[in-house]
Amino acid sequence: MISIVSPVYKAENIVDELLARIERVLEGMQVAYEIILVDDCGPDNSWAKIVSNAKRNPKVRGIKLSRNFGQHHAITAGLDASKGDWVVVMDCDLQDRPEEIVPLYAKAQEGFDIVFARRAVRQDKWLKRMSSAMFYRAFEYLSGLPQDGSIANFGIYSRKTINAINSMREPMRAFAPMAKWVGFRHTAIDVQHAERFEGTTSYNWSKLINLALDISIAYSEKPLRMAVKAGISISLLAFIYAIYNVIAYLMGWIQVSGYASLIISIWFFSGLIIFILGILGLYIGKIFDSVKDRPLYLIDQTT
Repeated sequence: MISIVSPVYKAENIVDELLARIERVLEGMQVAYEIILVDDCGPDNSWAKIVSNAKRNPKVRGIKLSRNFGQHHAITAGLDASKGDWVVVMDCDLQDRPEEIVPLYAKAQEGFDIVFARRAVRQDKWLKRMSSAMFYRAFEYLSGLPQDGSIANFGIYSRKTINAINSMREPMRAFAPMAKWVGFRHTAIDVQHAERFEGTTSYNWSKLINLALDISIAYSEKPLRMAVKAGISISLLAFIYAIYNVIAYLMGWIQVSGYASLIISIWFFSGLIIFILGILGLYIGKIFDSVKDRPLYLIDQTT
């Protein structure tokens, strides 16, 4: 059995086409399947479209979250509900082409637990490609994990892999890094990346920055190490500068103490202290979110 999990947000005019293409592909493969669409409480009528399709085809299942929890929490809700031996995770905007499920499944039958879909030629706009590349480079540096910006959520995953991912209940969710973290035998194949069927991405710069911070903090303590290294480096420079000032004073090179250097030092070190405290605050805030042990999502309705 193959489970298709797709988070839905502002896709009222996409759901029908998405399901038609997925159903056509899976029925052609002659496999048992289920399609799980998770409505992340968008501002349109996506849920009504999901309900009508579920009445038409009992293999379509809908989950409506109580509020907008975010893409990766919506994926988690779909994974928790999935029953398939294999699970395909894909976006709802049809940039992840349902027709690519066939080669992904075929590659998985060679003995792989995870087959990622590598977007060989991305169809996003230049700004989106650049921001994505910057995000993955920063994440790779901060996390210490190798990252491929051409790989996102789209792929096929064995039940063993999904069970392992589902066992990770931390509130900071990022499906693709979690899938890479669990290990198991994995590979990637090139797929054709399509243009968006409709609308624009919901990920703006603010959301990308917040996601990068969340993932970096969740998967690495490197920002803390960077803060320690910065403190040590500046302390060393300050010690060298202090020795220079003592020598300059004894040699009579200093006639009038400089006001500018004093102000610059105060502002620089104050900014550095605030920066380090901010990093510590982010980690403490995430710890606070974790110890509250709230559910990762809340379900309002199901079909």
